[in-house]
Formats: sequence, C-alpha cells, structure tokens
Amino acid sequence: MFINPKTDFAFKKIFGSKQSKDILISFLNAILYEERPTIIDLEILDPYQAPSIKGIKDSFLDVKATITGNQTVIIEMQVLNVLGFEKRVLYNAAKAFSIQLDVGDDYTLLNPVIALTITDFEMFPNSPKIISRYALKEKEELTTYSNDIELVFVELPKFTKELDELKTLTDKWLYFLKYANKLKAVPPSMEAIPAISRAFKVAKQSKLTRKELEILEKREMFIHDSRNAILKATQQGLQQGLQQGLQQGLQQGLQQGRREQAIAIARQLLDVLDAETISQKTGLSVEEIQALN
Repeated sequence: MFINPKTDFAFKKIFGSKQSKDILISFLNAILYEERPTIIDLEILDPYQAPSIKGIKDSFLDVKATITGNQTVIIEMQVLNVLGFEKRVLYNAAKAFSIQLDVGDDYTLLNPVIALTITDFEMFPNSPKIISRYALKEKEELTTYSNDIELVFVELPKFTKELDELKTLTDKWLYFLKYANKLKAVPPSMEAIPAISRAFKVAKQSKLTRKELEILEKREMFIHDSRNAILKATQQGLQQGLQQGLQQGLQQGLQQGRREQAIAIARQLLDVLDAETISQKTGLSVEEIQALN
C-alpha cells in the first residue's frame, strides 16, 4: 500500500524531503520543461515564507526549491477548491519574489519565481489543457512584460489516461500523483524509471512511523470531512433554491390568477360603475380600467 501523494503531508514527504532531490528534479523537468534535462541540480529550501514586514501574513508552502539559474520554484498541492484560492496562489508567488531582497538591496538581484500549483479539482473548466502556464503579458499583442513570475497549474481531474496508455515521463508522474494510493504494487513501466521507483519507495505506507501514520490519517479525514461539508452545503443550497423557486413560481401564479380574475370582474362592471369604484372593488388602477374600454 502507498500513501496518497495528494495530501499535503505525503506530498511534502515524497517531494520535499532532503533525500528527495532526484525525485523532485525528475518531476520538475517533466512538468515544467517537457522532460528536457533543464534542471541539473537544486536545493530544497525551508517552505516557510516569513514576511519581511511585520504584520504581513505568513506563508506555508508544500515544497520550495532553488533550481538551475537561481530560479525559485514554489509548489503547492491543493485538494479542496476553497474560497480565495486563486488569490492565494498569486500572493505566495509575489511574496516568494519580493522576500529575496533585504533592505537596501538592488532590484536587479531579484531572481525569477515559478509557482507550480497541482489541484485535485478543475480550475479552468473551459480549457482542456492539463498543464497551463501564465505570465505577465500585454493584453492585446501578448508581448511579454516579464518572465520573473510564472504561474503553472496542473489539473489532475483532466488527466484520464489508463496505465497501458502512459507514454511519456510526464504521463507517468501525473499517474503517480493521481493513482499511487490505489495501487498495490509498482507498475513495471514506472519502476523502470529510477526517480519514480524511489518515489514509490518513499510513499510505501509500511515505512511510516506510527506518528506519521496518525498525521496522514488525520489529513485524510480532514479532506474527506471537508468534501462532505462542501457537498452538503451545495445540496442544501440547491434544495433551498428549488424551494424558493417553487414558492416564487406559486406566488407569481397566484398573483397572475388574481389579476386575470380582477380584469374579468372589471369588464363586467364597466357598464354599471365608474372607473374609480371599479378600481376600489378589484384593486386595479383607474388607468388599467380605462384601458379596458
């Protein structure tokens, strides 16, 4: 049995531990650089981003690393689509970019930041792309303003390949993230790749301590309960909306029925009573009654 890489605890253990350097290099080259060996080496950093100004929010990332070219990569695995998540991604990226400088440092010392976000939900339902990338560009001509902050998103629900359909290293890493905890053994095609084979070994549940298993279980329960809470809230919202819609429709129907009845009565009284009296009897306005003539 393997732990679920989609929980933050497991993701950090597999990709963010000191012994995970080769795993993270392979994963990042596959996701960010189309499997080219762009990253030769990296340094896994403390994922805590302390604010440079007192009073600014702290940031806790899943994985943070410095890669080839002095670029910083921050990685977040997000299972639940919580309110404000899109802004949090941007906030963490901007903070990782800005906290590089100390007071008095020159802006030319700033190095690029890549914010890699892996989601277990669809962020961009109108796009079929599994991996999407965003940078600062001019709106109409799409000319690049800066590559210093890049946002990369991986939407796991859009990855639907079966085990026998895996062709590329990227396919295999995405399959690992999505299905590792459902596998009982390492597939031969994935075991042949040293970094993925190592990732499976780190993810082996039998190697966890009792304390690690308790943490993992609590995280899984939290995610399960949170999803159920969201589902319940959604169902309640739909039911309330349906009830409100039915009530509103019923009220509108009754009002329309009463109005048609009032008009019918008014027509019968046109030759008997004056418009003001008919208005008092039926609730129609004098103008409406005069229009019936």
